[in-house]
Amino acid sequence: MTRRNFSSTLLAAGAAAASPRSPLMLGAPIYLKSTDPVELAREHKRLGYAAAYCPQVKLEEKERIRAIEKAFADEKIVISEVGRWVNLLDADPAKRAANLKTVTDGLALADEVGARCCVDIAGSFHEKVWYGAHPKNLSKEFFDAAVENARKIIDAVKPKRSRFCYEMMGWAIPDTPDSYLRLIKAVARPAFAVHLDVCNAVNSPEKFFNNAALSRECIEKLGKWIVSCHAKDLAMIPEVNVHLVEVIPGRGEIDYKAFLSALRSLPAPVPLMIEHLKNAEEYAEAARYIRSVDATL
Repeated sequence: MTRRNFSSTLLAAGAAAASPRSPLMLGAPIYLKSTDPVELAREHKRLGYAAAYCPQVKLEEKERIRAIEKAFADEKIVISEVGRWVNLLDADPAKRAANLKTVTDGLALADEVGARCCVDIAGSFHEKVWYGAHPKNLSKEFFDAAVENARKIIDAVKPKRSRFCYEMMGWAIPDTPDSYLRLIKAVARPAFAVHLDVCNAVNSPEKFFNNAALSRECIEKLGKWIVSCHAKDLAMIPEVNVHLVEVIPGRGEIDYKAFLSALRSLPAPVPLMIEHLKNAEEYAEAARYIRSVDATL
C-alpha cells in the first residue's frame, strides 16, 4: 500500500467514524429452520440486521413471548411489527368480527413482546379480494369505518409499548399523507401511529416519476408518528395502461438516496423492513443494494 493510499484509507475511516449513525434499523425475513428464539435472534445479527419481524408466537404462549423478547433484546435486535393481514371491512359480518379479533389480539401480542407496532391495512369493500380496489374504498363510509375499527382495537388493548397502524394503499384510505393525517386526527388515540410504505402510495405515473418528492412529503407530514417502514421498489412495465410491479430494491425506480435521506431526518430511530421477495438470495441482494446507498445500515 502506498503512503497516499494509506492516508486515504485513514481519512475514509475517520470520516466513517465521525459520521452520525443512521437512525434506521434494517431488517428482513430470515430462512433459518429453527423456532429457538436465541438462534433466530443470532441469525438476524449474523446477517447484519438490527430489526426483525416478530417470530411466530401465539398470544397465549406467555413463556415463549418472554423468551423472544429477551433473546432479541440480548442481541440488540428491535422487533419491528406484528403483521395481521386481514380484511377489517369484510362483507361477511362474522368474518369481519373474527378479523377484528385477529387484529386486536395482534396488537396485544405486539405490546407483550415489545414490537414497535401491529399493522394491517384499513380493509376493503371488495367482496372477493381482501385488499382489492373498490369505489367505496375512498368514501366517507370507509373512512368512518376505519376510524371506528382503529378505536375499537386500541381501546380494547390499551397498549403501553406498541402502536396500531394502517398501511397506505393506492386504492384505499389512507392513500396519501394528507388522508393519513385526517385519520390520525379522527382516531384521536396516542396509540395510533404510522407504518410507512412509500411504494403503496405510488398509484400514478406522476407519483412514480416524482417518488423522491413523495418520500419527502411523507416524512415531512407524518414523521413524528412513524414507528416502522417497509423497503420495496417499483418498476413500470411498458404497456398501453399503467402497470406498476414490485421488484427487488435496486432494480426499480424508487429513489433510495432520497428515501433514506428523508428517513434519516426522523426524530427517533425506526426499523426499515424489506418484504415481498421470494427467497434468501433476493433478500440478500436487496440488503446489499440498500447498504450501498447508506453504508451505516
